[in-house]
Amino acid sequence: MSLIKSISGIRGTIGGKAGEGLSPLDILKFTAAYATLVQSKNNPSKTIVVGRDARISGEMVRQVVVGTLLGMGLDVVDIGLATTPTTELAVTMENAAGGIILTASHNPKQWNALKLLNEKGEFLSAEEGNEILRIAEKESFVFAGIDSLGKLKTDNSYTKKHIDHVLALKLVDVNAIREANFTIAIDTVNSVGGIVIPELLRALGVRQIIELNTEPTGIFAHNPEPLPQHLTEIAEVMKTKKADAGFVVDPDVDRLAIVTETGDMFGEEYTLVSVADYVLSHTPGNTVSNMSSTRALRDVTEKYGQTYTASAVGEVNVVEKMKETHAVIGGEGNGGVIYPESHYGRDALVGIGLFLTHLAKSGKKTSELRAAYPAYFMAKQRLDLTPDTNVDALLDSIQKKYAAYPVNTVDGVKVDFPDRWVHFRKSNTEPIIRIYTEAPTQKEAEDLADSVLIS
Repeated sequence: MSLIKSISGIRGTIGGKAGEGLSPLDILKFTAAYATLVQSKNNPSKTIVVGRDARISGEMVRQVVVGTLLGMGLDVVDIGLATTPTTELAVTMENAAGGIILTASHNPKQWNALKLLNEKGEFLSAEEGNEILRIAEKESFVFAGIDSLGKLKTDNSYTKKHIDHVLALKLVDVNAIREANFTIAIDTVNSVGGIVIPELLRALGVRQIIELNTEPTGIFAHNPEPLPQHLTEIAEVMKTKKADAGFVVDPDVDRLAIVTETGDMFGEEYTLVSVADYVLSHTPGNTVSNMSSTRALRDVTEKYGQTYTASAVGEVNVVEKMKETHAVIGGEGNGGVIYPESHYGRDALVGIGLFLTHLAKSGKKTSELRAAYPAYFMAKQRLDLTPDTNVDALLDSIQKKYAAYPVNTVDGVKVDFPDRWVHFRKSNTEPIIRIYTEAPTQKEAEDLADSVLIS
């Protein structure tokens, strides 16, 4: 069994003893700790929004979370089966004090998690996350008396509200999409994407939709992380059914992978690149992605005379840097599009609306659009650490070795060579150093990773 406590939330496997997995006792303790933090802010609202993906354990976790929040004296708006970005938007639409999303994102079905939001519908800061861990560890929370218990309201309207929100974005052109007469294939891995993505596409004017794994059973048809090796079914459908584009989302619908009409992967890294290209062509401004994301975003940004900035890895860090640099578009190379005109959260629905508009107005096939962007290839390696490894000394030696090149030490050590880069970063969850490289060809990326490991 596994239980991982971090500033980004609490996730674990279902079953087993308390403290060794995401048991009902653990769910209660961390929910109560979150409620305590919320109450300490003296927010005039005492409402918390709760949404969940379609995991098998979702209803059990929901009941414990909702009951605990009510027991802490907070009101709950339960929006039912909903995506992560839908829940984020619901927090602001409800003027709530926070929100909890019950999802383990791309983890397998035995996992679930509590993703914790502030009153802006954004993930908690590192300081707030650590405070929740401290409260939970000491169990320093107090439940409400009989006359102060919270109230529960159910509201299943937020999926439609989210779709309406996407349609209202200035850069989403429904007429252009409708006139393009696209045939779109989708794979929503048997989670909440199966509820919202077909409805979104119809609202955008797409009349031909090929649906794969859209029943929200929580029994994932394949590994739920939208990586190429897991997407063989939709790749084959693209070729046989002659679809114009394919969209794949993870169980909580904050990541978007795209498949071309030839059945080839557009590349998760290039979801953000293509959307940013479209946004920048209409809205001058800066961009941000994390340090392990493709250089192609920088290239596209500079094409428009704007400034690209790399943040530390993690959505919270990307959002913080976007606000600091007044970025008009940003996100992560895992298919996570963050569009501030909408909200500061990764949102596959927003990504689909912007991408389809871009595709329609470009007049290109999906593969042709992909070919229009700088071609980079990534390799990912790992260096296993021993208890005796001095990680700081190791990273310092790497920094000194490559001092002749631009070096960024915001998150580990990233070295920028003229046409490639390498990023060394200590994992937050495993005793390893992650080594990411990017180069003009796959072989060069792999050779770069091998060379730095040897040296």
